[in-house]
Amino acid sequence: MHELAASGTVAFIGLGAMGTPMAARLVEAGARVRAYDVAEKARSALRQVGAESCATAAEAASEAQLVILMLPNSDIVENVVEQIHPVLQDGALVIDMSSSEPLRTRALAERLAPKVSLVDAPVSGGVVGARNGQLTIMVGGEPDQIDRIRDLMSVLGTLKVAGGVGAGHAVKALNNLLSATHLWVTSEAMTAGQQFGVDPEAMLEIFNGSSGRSGSTENKWPNFILPGTYNSGFALALMLKDMRIATELARDVGLPSRLGETAVERWADAAAGLPANADHTEVARWISESP
Repeated sequence: MHELAASGTVAFIGLGAMGTPMAARLVEAGARVRAYDVAEKARSALRQVGAESCATAAEAASEAQLVILMLPNSDIVENVVEQIHPVLQDGALVIDMSSSEPLRTRALAERLAPKVSLVDAPVSGGVVGARNGQLTIMVGGEPDQIDRIRDLMSVLGTLKVAGGVGAGHAVKALNNLLSATHLWVTSEAMTAGQQFGVDPEAMLEIFNGSSGRSGSTENKWPNFILPGTYNSGFALALMLKDMRIATELARDVGLPSRLGETAVERWADAAAGLPANADHTEVARWISESP
């Protein structure tokens, strides 16, 4: 495990299903972590592993050179940044690991400069990847800013440079549009095959040795859908949010996203028919039960 004591104080704001194991890994690696979440239960969990629990986001950020945000959306990111901005040290670096909107990320970076820098570093890999330090981290920012966070990010996963600020959030949204589209059509194919009488495990083995393989056939179907657990740790509502960010990005740059828009419509139908807290893998069950 890396030794991060020399990295300075790290504020970690947003201790949800992903943020809690990520912050815990940083503590275990030797970082001084000042943690905040609106939920006291989440703050208490981080205290148990050695983080300093703070009563507000501003308190967490006040002594930090690096501030990690792991929050649901751009609205909340901007609200938190407004709270912490007055207490941020000159030269502080904000690392937005949320799934935010890329154009808003660029605008936020411009507002913070030159006192504070911002990089975007959203992740892929789910809760298991967060626990094991095997996330893919899609980073957007200037080269010197990215170099500054390499050691820290290496504790959480593999850093992939997407480009300038906002590029990480753009690639994350586009990645999730691909992931969601794969999962939907895989679920339709698996349902059709099963109704024809084909064994689902046999189908997955064949797909995974053929050109139809994807993260859905290699991971989501065998690990969360066939067992009937539907507990990947990533909410359907968050997947749909990222899909919409991706299709809005396509519109912003003047390109059609015909299949993407159709996928958003289908996922919105599923979201309306499933509980608000449904895991995103539950679309497979919804597809199989829909007339």
